[in-house]
Amino acid sequence: MPLSTQDDTHTPQPADTLPPARLLRLPEVIARVGLRRSAIYQRMSEGRFPRSRSLGPKCAVWVEAEIDEWIREVSRISN
Repeated sequence: MPLSTQDDTHTPQPADTLPPARLLRLPEVIARVGLRRSAIYQRMSEGRFPRSRSLGPKCAVWVEAEIDEWIREVSRISN
């Protein structure tokens, strides 16, 4: 049986593969963007903030990449 330096059950991902999307709950979104809950939901309803996704009746999440892009856009506008 040949020796292997890699775990045979683990398949490495190609270097150009993006990491999996991360989902953020409301407290982390608030901490990242510096807005209160009501301001986030107001901007969402106006189409000025990324939409949340529902994972269940009482579980809303945001896609981290969308929040990061919103932060970049806001910083570009304010400069």
